[in-house]
Amino acid sequence: MRVRAAGVALLVLIGSAAVELPVVAAPALPAANMEAVVKAAQIDPRRPDTALTPGARDSVLLVEQALDAKNLLATSYVDGHFGTKTVDAYAAYQRSLGYTGLDASGLPGRTSLQTLGEGRFTVTSTLTPGARLTYHSATMNTRTKAMLVEAERLLARTFTITQGSYTPGNPDSAGTHDGGGVVDISVSGMSTTLRTTVVRTLRQVGFAAWLRTPDQGFAYHIHAVAISDTDLSPAAQHQAGDYYLGQNGLANRGPDDGPQVTRVTWEEYQRA
Repeated sequence: MRVRAAGVALLVLIGSAAVELPVVAAPALPAANMEAVVKAAQIDPRRPDTALTPGARDSVLLVEQALDAKNLLATSYVDGHFGTKTVDAYAAYQRSLGYTGLDASGLPGRTSLQTLGEGRFTVTSTLTPGARLTYHSATMNTRTKAMLVEAERLLARTFTITQGSYTPGNPDSAGTHDGGGVVDISVSGMSTTLRTTVVRTLRQVGFAAWLRTPDQGFAYHIHAVAISDTDLSPAAQHQAGDYYLGQNGLANRGPDDGPQVTRVTWEEYQRA
């Protein structure tokens, strides 16, 4: 008997008779939805319990199982909840790849997630912040600019950016602007009603946004965090998570004082 591959079948020769047998394909790898994983990585560490982010469990489990296989996460934490232990484990994995600083914050990036999944899972709904650029005289990334442009279009007005992204070292910002996805917007000349409208519109396109006030210890301005920007600093990640949990993004974790909207990411807004 001789066996050889013939296209998608095996040709089995038994004496003078030839029989074709189908080749059984290897099982397809499961898919981890990056949008769901990154959302959970922002929200779950801020929860007071081990509740799961809706729609993220299966994808987070794939990530946690891979981290467990690398002896970076205890099996007891492989539960679909992307809590602080999973964040720490993912940060350790990023460091093992040679990443440092904000690139090893524990928030999954596209390249590290795809590398983690090799042979275990594929990655769908990938996220990328894009290149850094200057918009309205402020530094930000491509994704953040696109979000601002859309908010400006909806409002029919142009923003004045008082602080952009990637600006470490500002003690008044508590580290939120150290990475990408965060901008401060001037409210000079805006009425109270317009300020609220601007915050609402920023939220509608995927920002966690709040009006900061002197009562909170700030000069009046709007602080906006681009949800699920994979360049977010840890402090900004926490603000995005707190926003989903109905909080104000400040150290006191008080109730959200902004206009109520359906909370979405930029990608979800574009699909709506």
